[in-house]
Amino acid sequence: MSLPAAALHDSPVPAAALPPSPAAIAAVTQALAARFGNRLVTSLAVRQQHGHTLTWIPNMPPDAVVYPQSTAEVSEIVKLCAEHGVPVIAFGTGTSLEGHVNAIYGGVSIDMSQMKRIVAVHGEDLDVVVEAGVTRKELNEHLRDQGLMFPIDPGADASIGGMAATRASGTNAVRYGTMKDNVLALTAVMADGSVVKTSTRARKSSAGYDLTRLLVGSEGTLGIITEITLKLHGIPEAVAAGVCPFPSVKAACDATILTIQTGLPVARIELVDDVMIRGVNLHSKLGLPETTMLFVEFHGTEAGVKEQSERFGDIAAEFGGGPFEWATKAEDRSKLWQARHDAYWAAKALRPGFESVATDVCVPISRLAECVEETKKDIEASGLIAPIAGHVGDGNFHTQPLVDLDDAGEVERAQAFIDRLVKRALAMGGTCTGEHGVGQKKIKYLEQEHGAEALAVMRTLKRALDPRNILNPGKIIAL
Repeated sequence: MSLPAAALHDSPVPAAALPPSPAAIAAVTQALAARFGNRLVTSLAVRQQHGHTLTWIPNMPPDAVVYPQSTAEVSEIVKLCAEHGVPVIAFGTGTSLEGHVNAIYGGVSIDMSQMKRIVAVHGEDLDVVVEAGVTRKELNEHLRDQGLMFPIDPGADASIGGMAATRASGTNAVRYGTMKDNVLALTAVMADGSVVKTSTRARKSSAGYDLTRLLVGSEGTLGIITEITLKLHGIPEAVAAGVCPFPSVKAACDATILTIQTGLPVARIELVDDVMIRGVNLHSKLGLPETTMLFVEFHGTEAGVKEQSERFGDIAAEFGGGPFEWATKAEDRSKLWQARHDAYWAAKALRPGFESVATDVCVPISRLAECVEETKKDIEASGLIAPIAGHVGDGNFHTQPLVDLDDAGEVERAQAFIDRLVKRALAMGGTCTGEHGVGQKKIKYLEQEHGAEALAVMRTLKRALDPRNILNPGKIIAL
């Protein structure tokens, strides 16, 4: 097979990952069809669904898609592919944004959507064991009657396996942390098809290397996650949420910084700039004032969330913000947060028919206002439409240039803007990606962020665990 054109990204091509021969692909496809029957699909439409995510990278379909129903079946698939040197790409729900699941060299996409078992809920221990295909909404629906919740909320109804593989985060991270803080143990299939359990349900351990943290965030390049043990939390007694307008992004960010520095236990604090608010109004019909807003939520007791909301209102006023209008009714909160979660689609309403190039960075909280303000000025100077939203309680924000892919000049301006955004964040002690992950699109920034020596260690790990480079090749590390 021939490699697809990659005009819109310049990720290095790993030398060790050669496209498999047509004979190898045919042998694997035939063997999988004999074993899995109609759970092995080779139609172009299905392959293209698995060769393109919410990104501007060209579609790169696998040669086949297979739907396992257990860890043992994933192991079978990987052993077969390893025998023939055929790449395997784990696929969750396809909501990633940096080209994580595109099949650069073809191969087999392992779609985890039929691995839906909630294996065990241990309410007294506040943990749950789930298969990789369970989505976060499905899990929380199952837990609700027990007064429990899984708080990591990236917006999309992503699969738990995909969230672990990409080290997902989201709106609740400022209070509850990210996936790396909420995964206790994993079951994973390694590159030779062997099955590894990384830890136990114990809340802490000092026994050996931390394989759980090694695989969380590895984007399917070191192993395929099939089962996850997660921390749970009790559903709070009371929740208050609301929106607060600000005169500028700097004022909103300064209010966020003071909120965090004073120790106010905010559960969510989300920045939405004036451009994104316009899109939100178009998409979600909210009718909000078209100015920069903070969407805020507090969890606790009735008295606690009332006190916290009032204190936040005072902080906002110090920076010219307000009034902070908050609500405790579930339906009002749901409408508000659904609008925030739909920001990706809301942004597209600002320029219908054009491609969205969503990206993110994260900086230390003390540099947040400076970074967002400089980015806002950069967008204006670039002549781009690029709304900003972010989980600013932990210094993470997103911008979403809307680009005419048929206009080479506009594509070049958008890429140059993203390059400057990343360099700005790195110069401020931040990271090229707070939660989107590396995928294909951000490989080129890793050496700038980590240094050549750290990157060499990562390559050593990859080669040790996946010597034939069949696990999601061409992602994170350029070999």
